[in-house]
Parts: sequence; structure tokens; C-alpha cells
Amino acid sequence: MGKRGYHHGNLRQALVDAALELIEDKGPTGFTLSEAAKLAGVTPAAVYRHFEGREDLIAEAARQGYEIFADLMQYAYDKEQPSALAAFEATGRAYLAFARKYPGHYIAMFESGISVNHSPELAAVRQRAWNALERAASDLGKHIPPEKRPPASMFTAHVWAMSHGVVELFLRNSPGTQSPFPADELLESGIGVYLRGLGLIAPDK
Repeated sequence: MGKRGYHHGNLRQALVDAALELIEDKGPTGFTLSEAAKLAGVTPAAVYRHFEGREDLIAEAARQGYEIFADLMQYAYDKEQPSALAAFEATGRAYLAFARKYPGHYIAMFESGISVNHSPELAAVRQRAWNALERAASDLGKHIPPEKRPPASMFTAHVWAMSHGVVELFLRNSPGTQSPFPADELLESGIGVYLRGLGLIAPDK
């Protein structure tokens, strides 16, 4: 990897971009601030003008990832309106699409060990992503009789966990795990089983 350089006044973003490249290549703990500085084309001392340390740099990469993630969730939800079922299923597909397209951000968000409470800004944008998913779940839940309806937050947690599990085990090629089915099919069928159990999809669909 060679020096990428940066435009004057945009060193902070150049360092984040360098960190994302290193995170994807070496993992969140596999690089130093000096390496990030070198890749950005600056001295190690320059990093500390913008970040307190590597954790702070990774947290900013995670924050930016959640911004993209939340926008994708919201777009998926809006695009399939007014169908609550289509909007809900679209958010699941968007989850996998994000993990594929933004692996560095995904790792910073979910595999770096950085707390979502690292900063108020990170916590807020993570909540925005959650809210987009919960809105889709809440809309769909309205089609379930109240006595059988799970709380929207539980509904959301189930689908987030299912999506995350498919990504971690099969999309990102975890050691020793290999699926005979594409990740998209796994998630779609898993969500289908879940929705049939709630009576939202007919058994023969």
C-alpha cells in the first residue's frame, strides 16, 4: 500500500480512510496509528491533532459506518412503501448489502470492540439505524393480533440478530463455517420462517 496523500484541511478524513483500509486488511487490532499516518501520507504526530488514539480513530470509522448504515436502512424502508412486508424484508437485504459493500466500516462497527457509547455522536447514529429497523418491524407488527404481537423492539432484535449471524458466519467466511446456500437465500428463508411463525406469511408461501 502506498501513500494516499490528502487535500489540505481534510487530514481527519484521510486518516479515517486509511484506518478503514487497514481494518479491512489487518483487522481492527492489527495496525498501529503510525501505519495509518504513513498510509495517509503524514507523520504519526499529526494523528494526535485529530484523534486521541487508535480507539478514537476506529470509533470515528464506526460512526461514519452507522451513518451509511442508517441511511441504507431508511432508504430500503421508504422504497418499499406502502407495503409493510416488503419494507421489512428490504431492510434485511440492505443489511447484507451494507456488509458486502462496506467491510471496513462493518468491522469497525461490529467487530472492533468499540462501545456504541464511546461518544454521544456514535450512540445517536446507532440509535438512528435501530429506529429505522424498528419502524419497519412496528409497521408489520400491526398486522398481528395484539395478543400475539411481539414488542417491536423484540421483533427488531430478532431480525437484527438473524441478519448479523448470517453475515458473521457465512458472508464474511468465518473459519470452519461454510454454507451450501448463498447468504441472501439463508437470510430470506430464515426471515420467512420467522414471519410464518407470526402468521404474517401463509404457510404455503
